[in-house]
Amino acid sequence: MTDVSAARSVQLHLSGERTVPGVQEENYWFRRHEAAYRALLPLCRDAVVLEAGCGEGYGANMIAEVAERVVAVDYDEDCVRHVAETYASVRPVRGNLAVLPLSDQSVDVVANLQVIEHLWDQHGFLTECRRVLRPGGPLLCTTPNRLTFTPDSDTPLNPYHTRELTADELAELLHGAGFAVQSMRGLHHGPGVQALDERYGGSVIEAQLDVVMGHLPGTAPWPERLLMDVASLTADDFTVQTEDIDASLDLIAVAVRQ
Repeated sequence: MTDVSAARSVQLHLSGERTVPGVQEENYWFRRHEAAYRALLPLCRDAVVLEAGCGEGYGANMIAEVAERVVAVDYDEDCVRHVAETYASVRPVRGNLAVLPLSDQSVDVVANLQVIEHLWDQHGFLTECRRVLRPGGPLLCTTPNRLTFTPDSDTPLNPYHTRELTADELAELLHGAGFAVQSMRGLHHGPGVQALDERYGGSVIEAQLDVVMGHLPGTAPWPERLLMDVASLTADDFTVQTEDIDASLDLIAVAVRQ
């Protein structure tokens, strides 16, 4: 990554909306998202893939390692510029997810990871995904599980989220847009992160949020031990499984265009 790209990556990080690689404080979220990408990569092999809502671009770059070609669409101009400067194997396109800038039946796979919870017209977005997919093509979708992300409210606490979903709600939404759900899995903490949960009073997520939200006193924003623990995590510290989906952190759905 060039110095310019690294600086822009930090700027994207500071927006509070996107997860980016190479930032210690973001490593928990980055590795959690990376684990979901890794679980879905086999479905992208030798395919023409659209990533709808690519953000910083690290996921599109992972997909490009196995795909024939990756088109990465995002509305944010800074993101598109950053992807163009940083990931040579990805073709970035600026566009609105409400009207995807691709022709009908032009891609083999559509990936949208941690995207749908940000959109006002979720059904409209999925119908656009269906339009650009070739018949029988898979849609890869991950999103926070509302039952664990915002368990006590139907209104998202995250100001960037419009509507969060349960597994049943996501399946219903996909079906209504013309998809058949092929699989529904959940992402969970593996043993390594579970150990950190115990170390930090039951939730390493809450420990991080306490720092980010300014709940801890002192001049240092991150306690050294917490930062070291978070920075040490890898994608292997998360598991993806079909069991206990309602207790999962993120939902991972594969749906096929009917």
